[in-house]
Amino acid sequence: MVGLARFADAYPHQLSGGMRQRVAIARVLANDTQVILMDEPFGALDAMTRERLQEDLLELWQRTQLTVIFVTHAIEEAILLADRVVVMTPAPGRIQSDNHVALARPRDVASPEFNSVRRELSRLLVSHTTKPLTAARPLLRALP
Repeated sequence: MVGLARFADAYPHQLSGGMRQRVAIARVLANDTQVILMDEPFGALDAMTRERLQEDLLELWQRTQLTVIFVTHAIEEAILLADRVVVMTPAPGRIQSDNHVALARPRDVASPEFNSVRRELSRLLVSHTTKPLTAARPLLRALP
C-alpha cells in the first residue's frame, strides 16, 4: 500500500526520508487503525518528496477512508490535504477557528478558490502572530 515492496529487505539507514515516512504510515496501517495522527510528517523533506508524499497520502486516504489528523504549519499543505482546518492559538493552544474546506478534489493550488481559502487562513494566523506596531517602537528606538 505504501509502495515499498522493493525495499522489504533494506535496513532503516538505507532508506530515504520519504521512505521512512512511508514505513511509519505502514506501521500504523498494520495495526488496523481507525485514525492516523501525523505531526509535521513532511516538514523535514525536500519539496519534491513532500509533494509526492502528499499525493500518496491522498491516494491512501481515498482507498481506506481512514480519519487522518494532520498537524502542519504549512497553510497550503493544510488546504491541499484537509476537509477541515483547525487553527490553534499560541500557547496555551486553544482552537481559534474550525474551517471547512469546500474545494473539489483534486485541488488546484493555483485556482482562485484555493487562494481565497489560503488568504482567509493566513489572515487568521497573522492576527495572533503579529505584534502591534506600538509594542515595536521602543525596541526600534533602542537600536543604534
